[in-house]
Amino acid sequence: MTFFTVVIRGLLRRPVRTCLKLAGISIGIAAVVALVGMSRGFEKGWQVGLKARGTDLVISSRSGSLTPKPFDVSVRDQIAKIPGIAATCNLLVEVTSVEDSDLMILSAREWGGFSWSNLKLLSGRMPRDGEEQAAVLGVTAAEILKKKIGDPIQIETSELKVVGIVKGGALVEDGSVIMSLSLQQKILASPSQINAIESASHPGLTSNR
Repeated sequence: MTFFTVVIRGLLRRPVRTCLKLAGISIGIAAVVALVGMSRGFEKGWQVGLKARGTDLVISSRSGSLTPKPFDVSVRDQIAKIPGIAATCNLLVEVTSVEDSDLMILSAREWGGFSWSNLKLLSGRMPRDGEEQAAVLGVTAAEILKKKIGDPIQIETSELKVVGIVKGGALVEDGSVIMSLSLQQKILASPSQINAIESASHPGLTSNR
């Protein structure tokens, strides 16, 4: 009797347990494949979003999750000194549950930064300033959350007001809840924390320069 025969007999003697084990293995493999596909899709959508915002370079701390690991905002001062950098914008991006949606992108941008400029307002208005308890929704996010102008939206323990619906030119942008950086830092209790710095180079700058 070979080892392989012993294994087969053991599996056939307990068909219910064998089926449950196979089901568990199948579910585990499917979950891993789904997570890898989601991660790659998010990364591709993020790259399209960067192009839509006119971003030439992104500084972030790589991690094993969907979003980069947070770091201190003071890093931006060092980046701004690099020759050829025309503008920078701090971001804090999180993927979390929002109301009835299990996965929603929260995209917080430094108020007045160039990363706001690509957003095309479809209805409503932009926040008045970086401290207003307000958010704008990408057109897809508005559909998923079933929100319109003037509706409240619950982000963690804070209630914001939807003041605008926008189109950003990329799937990630259109599927995001967008607000000022300072507002999201307060909501998430993460003062001075960001997880990406977007930068734009001076026109005509090449990699050699």
